[in-house]
Amino acid sequence: MDGFADAIKELEELNYPGIADPKLRIATLLRPTDGLNHSAALQYELGVQAGNTSASQLRLPEEYNGLGYQNLISIVFRLMAFRDSWMRKGKAAKMSVLQTEKKTLLAPLHLVIVEEPEAHLHPQVQQVFVRKAYDILRTHPDLEDKTTLRTQLLVSTHSSHVAHECPFSSLRYFRRLAAPTDGVPTSAVINLSEVFGPNDKTEKFVTRYIQAVHCDLFFADGAILVEGDAERILVPHFIRKHFPKLHRSYVTVMQVGGSHAHRLQSLIEHLGLTTLIITDIDTGEAGGHHKSIPPMLGDGQVTNNATLKMWHPREKLFDKLIELDEKAKVKTSDFPQFSVRVAYQIPVSVQLEPTATVAEALPSTFEDALAFENLELFRNTGGNVIEGGDLVERFKAILNTPPVITELAKEISEAVRKTKGKAEFALDLLLIKEDLAKVKVPKYIENGLEWLECQLSENEQLVLQSAKTSTSAPAASVAPTEEALSPATVLA
Repeated sequence: MDGFADAIKELEELNYPGIADPKLRIATLLRPTDGLNHSAALQYELGVQAGNTSASQLRLPEEYNGLGYQNLISIVFRLMAFRDSWMRKGKAAKMSVLQTEKKTLLAPLHLVIVEEPEAHLHPQVQQVFVRKAYDILRTHPDLEDKTTLRTQLLVSTHSSHVAHECPFSSLRYFRRLAAPTDGVPTSAVINLSEVFGPNDKTEKFVTRYIQAVHCDLFFADGAILVEGDAERILVPHFIRKHFPKLHRSYVTVMQVGGSHAHRLQSLIEHLGLTTLIITDIDTGEAGGHHKSIPPMLGDGQVTNNATLKMWHPREKLFDKLIELDEKAKVKTSDFPQFSVRVAYQIPVSVQLEPTATVAEALPSTFEDALAFENLELFRNTGGNVIEGGDLVERFKAILNTPPVITELAKEISEAVRKTKGKAEFALDLLLIKEDLAKVKVPKYIENGLEWLECQLSENEQLVLQSAKTSTSAPAASVAPTEEALSPATVLA
């Protein structure tokens, strides 16, 4: 047991065994047949108190622990063994016939490759592992912070939790490309250290933001960037209820404020990730003022949304944004199978009374667009009933005694501006007594989701066609593996 003390101490740096986990104990196997190929066995001690070495403690054999911790212990011990073998420590030193020259004959570079260490591991354990694995490989007096002998750790992973812990400069992203005519499928290796310039504030923001929210951008077929809490809560339900093909796709929904979504532009475009940006048009006064005001055509209003001004369509005038057709909201690229689309509020046809003429309303936020599309829902007509907090009650009061359309837009816009419970508003809709599918998707979001569904379907067909093409490729060609067809692989 004493011989394994240092190794177990290093393992504890990964917080295993923790407070409630069984403790590790190494015991000699006494069965002759096992002893021929297994000189010691790992056991788990239950209920061990500090300093208690009583032989009456309950001990379980190694196969009784979960696969995750077995995998973790195995990897960590192997990393220690690789390091000690490189440094000729322990058995490696005894076996070397060149002990006296070991310092001059050590290989200057130690390359260790770990394939998908996340198997069976809890997400938090995955993060701790990737943070500590390199330190384990450098735990030696001749290594540590010294630069004479170098260690490089290469990890392939499909886990966002592992990638989440690595700086952009250490990530290499493998993007699947469709095969050209009579060719074979390939992958583009994208060096994420080149995404941002040196000392770029945007890199700091994106890195810290992604470390704050577990996003799956690296492992998705497509991404949806949303504006606020209400969209983050409701857009996945819209997809589930109204877009079954999109619901089956690998799509990540990521919340970024309208004033910061453009900071992800370099990352999204380097990854070549098909992306839908659902954002607010957020109208303001001309002349550089940032105060939000109800939208009105022909008044010289501008958008306060940085994404629309700086990413796409790079337009600030409200009237011109409203005039853009759906195709103009798509930004294409030379990167195969990649484009970005913005979706912001568009005019909504509203009929305030059964006998009234149809009028045009101009929403500027997700909440008022949803209200205009679901007048009956907030009026509690047609059997659909919604109960809720501040914003729901405000909408009910306004829509049950509707003024003329121009005043209605102002009142709803003012109600949205004054409320602080946008997330509460979305949660209220989840509690609707009828099926959530009865809630109509705001038209601008519906158009955007239809586009994304179509794009991902086209990309899927290209990949499937690539797979068929590769099966008929010449014998000298390399056929794609099953893993090559996966959404993405990150090397950290």
